[in-house]
Amino acid sequence: MAATSRTKKKPASTGGSAEELRSYYERMSLVRAFELRASEMYARAKIGGYCHLNLGEEATVVGLVAALEERDYLYTTYRDHGYAIMRGIEPGAVMAELFGKATGVVGGWGGSMHMFDYDKRMLGGYGIVGGQIPPATGAALAINYRSEAGPESEAVMCLLGDGTTNIGAFHESLNLAGLWDLPIVYVIVNNRLGMGTTVEGASAEPELYKRGSAYRIEGLRVDGDDPIAVRDAARAALKTAREERRPGLLELMSYRLKGHSVVDPSRYRSKEDTDEAKGNDPVPAFRAKLIADSVLTEDQADAIDEKADKTVTEAVDFAEESPDPDVDELFSGVYASRVANAPAQFPGTPLMVAS
Repeated sequence: MAATSRTKKKPASTGGSAEELRSYYERMSLVRAFELRASEMYARAKIGGYCHLNLGEEATVVGLVAALEERDYLYTTYRDHGYAIMRGIEPGAVMAELFGKATGVVGGWGGSMHMFDYDKRMLGGYGIVGGQIPPATGAALAINYRSEAGPESEAVMCLLGDGTTNIGAFHESLNLAGLWDLPIVYVIVNNRLGMGTTVEGASAEPELYKRGSAYRIEGLRVDGDDPIAVRDAARAALKTAREERRPGLLELMSYRLKGHSVVDPSRYRSKEDTDEAKGNDPVPAFRAKLIADSVLTEDQADAIDEKADKTVTEAVDFAEESPDPDVDELFSGVYASRVANAPAQFPGTPLMVAS
């Protein structure tokens, strides 16, 4: 499939039990409801700073996280809300982080782009384009040092956007992963636009999964609107990473429904472009497929959507009622250990107080 094709995609595949398929729709519905409400809260000035949504990428989010084991490590881009929730972080804690509240995932200090929970092996949320790739590669190297290859081994999944494939850290990291046989799967979420620039306008090789070939890393392009296809491709790549200590590269074609961030009107996109994205919207498409296959009824699907809305409403209420971070904690957690000359007072605070 060419990155520029404007065709209606075939329905999602349905590999798995009815219970599993229903659970995937529940997760996709929850991510959709959360992101819609996050957009609303941003418009109401409840959320500040940057805010990038997973709208249109729900199948990719759910499929990738479904492929991970609890022991695996996940590094993401700044478009990370859905991944945090799917990794097991409470929606209320994610929403509170967006609100900058003390009950947020990282105490309200990280905001939208920096979700982190070590216990869930959710290691960011990185605001710098490509900033997650070297640390994720380093984590895979650490796994090599401390454990043998095998089905019970840990693995690393590192997400990145299509534009990130043009920066040095991408190529340097893939070179080392290929050279050192690291247990890592790099996942390019290709929404065909690096902010407002098309892949074809920025990359001499627009079929991005081929970029791993320079480092003898096997690549595969996958329909990112199909959660089952995403899950199966990610599982296979992770299996190879664990058992053979060979890195993998997946390119998931997943076109976001909105602009780069909530403040981006995406005027650079044509009407045909926008209509295609809406026509391939993975959430209603997966719902329709499950109903057609008698996995869900209309009433059951409606109940799932209502439950997702209720969960998100409770998350907003939790965030609204949560306290702001204590200003005295402003410098807490800046460094992992004590550092000489680290800031210890606020601007204007006297260094010495007269007795």
